[in-house]
Amino acid sequence: MVDSVQTAADRHGSGSLASKGKKSPRKARSRRGRQGRKRRNKRKRNNRTPPPTFPPEAEEGNIEYKLKLVNPTQYRFEHLATQLKWRLQEGRGEAVYQIGVEDNGLLVGLTEADMRGSLKTLKRMAEKVGADITLLREREVDYGLDRTSRKIAEVLVRKVPDDQQFLDLRVAVLGNVDSGKSTLLGVLTQGELDNGRGRARLNLFRHLHEIQTGRTSSISFEILGFNSKGEVVNYSESRTAEEICESSSKMITFIDLAGHHKYLKTTIFGLTSYCPDFAMLVVSANTGVAGTTREHLGLAMALKVPIFIVVSKVDLCSRGTMEKTVRQLERVLKQPGCNKVPMMVLSPDDAVTAAQQFAQSSCITPIFTLSSVSGESLDLLKVFLNILPPLSNSKEQEDLMQQLPEFQVDEIYSVPDVGTVVGGTLYSGVCREGERLVVGPTEEGRFLRLKVGSIHRNRSACRVLKAGQAATLALGNFDRSLLRKGMVMVSPRMNPTICRQFEAAIVLLFHANTFRRGSQVTVHVGNVRQTATVERLHGKEELRTGERAVVCFRFIKHPEYLRLGAKLLFREGVTKGIGHVTSLLPHDQNLSRDQNLQDY
Repeated sequence: MVDSVQTAADRHGSGSLASKGKKSPRKARSRRGRQGRKRRNKRKRNNRTPPPTFPPEAEEGNIEYKLKLVNPTQYRFEHLATQLKWRLQEGRGEAVYQIGVEDNGLLVGLTEADMRGSLKTLKRMAEKVGADITLLREREVDYGLDRTSRKIAEVLVRKVPDDQQFLDLRVAVLGNVDSGKSTLLGVLTQGELDNGRGRARLNLFRHLHEIQTGRTSSISFEILGFNSKGEVVNYSESRTAEEICESSSKMITFIDLAGHHKYLKTTIFGLTSYCPDFAMLVVSANTGVAGTTREHLGLAMALKVPIFIVVSKVDLCSRGTMEKTVRQLERVLKQPGCNKVPMMVLSPDDAVTAAQQFAQSSCITPIFTLSSVSGESLDLLKVFLNILPPLSNSKEQEDLMQQLPEFQVDEIYSVPDVGTVVGGTLYSGVCREGERLVVGPTEEGRFLRLKVGSIHRNRSACRVLKAGQAATLALGNFDRSLLRKGMVMVSPRMNPTICRQFEAAIVLLFHANTFRRGSQVTVHVGNVRQTATVERLHGKEELRTGERAVVCFRFIKHPEYLRLGAKLLFREGVTKGIGHVTSLLPHDQNLSRDQNLQDY
């Protein structure tokens, strides 16, 4: 009995000790197993790839997300067509639809059958509003939840051209001499590859000495069109410029600029006066970053023109040399002064991504490597140009069109049986045939009345010219000697302010010594190019490289028409600086409005 009690006491004692101290081996193992499973599950949750997403859909802009467009009701279809019309208006004739994506940007994806049905509905919507669709790319979305293949599609919707109202983008072509700029443009616009000796560029030259030397010295314009289905429209198949305009929904106007340092002032004039939307820097693969390449890159960045790079002549060098040139470009772009993000374009998918990111972020710089002789990667550049969206949206365009007309005079011609013709860009407003405008300022600071005869845009007749478009205007028997580059044609109701002196906030990019009162520089403001004297520096006696100041300039020849806030670039030898106009000092405030206007 005692033994049995003792044994029970021992059991109770051992049990109490177990509860206070060590746990039984079986319980300890099970608890460690549960803790290990928890840790493994937590690591799995942390390592699990989050679902792919786009940024949330924006109410404004030309990009629309749609999860599914399968068998909509008639009421829903009408609503979708109206929505598409709005997106096309926002994109000035272009819209991008992401199918299989929710409004919050989540990439859900669709099955093959749902995707076919959605694309069919989108095509019906496009036909209703007078547009065509082009499938840019498809991507598979894998969440690992099931084995069903799901895809998202990216579709470009573009208006069919009507009455010459196509989307027009201007691309300035920069680069060192002999880098292959004109040859590349000849291949793009003529539709034929080069023979390796410059045959493709002959149609672009304007002067005999350009043909003899093979070097561009003047500004020339070339056009490349894309129809509503995204197909290239150029001079191949014996098309004329008028036929290209009629067939194109989107037009790329290339501004071919000079590469030689001797013609730098012409290149600067092309960049400042023709208001390019983008700049294409052409670099030869076998010579790399040489000559005026850095200077042209700096000019484009100073004027805040988005730039993409084309490495040409890859057929002339080894792959190692080409890669060395690309690495050199990447180093230049990543320097503190540039702060760009290089993006190599090696596939059609890369080209689509590059075009969209390039327009959204000024830091992205796409880089193409191609050959104008073999045609290598030439299609990637065409895909990029086809998708490249405009920088300004429809609201900005509408605001400009509501203003009074203002036309910048960049070129002056005398055409037999037509008379005096001026070429340039309509900065604001709308200009029609028969419009009565005033042109100036003359050397005395006055404006002369005139009447617009006919309008030609991209070498074909046009009745109406809208803000942002370039064209030539026939002025009949108006005396050409009264006109000069840098003048403006404006509405008589505008009462334009002209000035001989103006102030600008500047930063001196480079100067060998010091920049002080009395210095003379060539000033570029829009289409204005004239020598000016530094009258005074506010708060400083002199400026050195990298310093900023507000400077008063005075034109030495005649007054000019300037706008507040306009970008300014000045140079003299190695001296260079940039800035913007902050205030205008009127030329003569005593003259009345009627005295400033004269009949020709």
